[in-house]
Amino acid sequence: MSISLTQAAAERIAGQLDTADAFALRFGVKESGCSGYSYVMDFAEQANTDDTVFESFDVKVVVDAKSLAILEGTQIDYVSEGLNQTFKFSNPSSTDECGCGESFAVQA
Repeated sequence: MSISLTQAAAERIAGQLDTADAFALRFGVKESGCSGYSYVMDFAEQANTDDTVFESFDVKVVVDAKSLAILEGTQIDYVSEGLNQTFKFSNPSSTDECGCGESFAVQA
């Protein structure tokens, strides 16, 4: 399994990586919110020794070892809904989401 991007997400991230002069998207989780975890996205200038690097549509995604256990199999999409544009996450490990969509839970 891996972390993957849809073509729409890859195109959006590629544009942001060019602007930020970064080599990859750093994707992870942090303990937060009412459900337990929230997604974190940032730019990566390099991969660390405990990172795994995935690639979709020529865009690299870097995930640390701790986050990978929770994110394994996640697909990142970029969607436009009316005037709103956002990243959406399809995570097979997610068992519940909070009402506001800011955090999610995984089975222990």
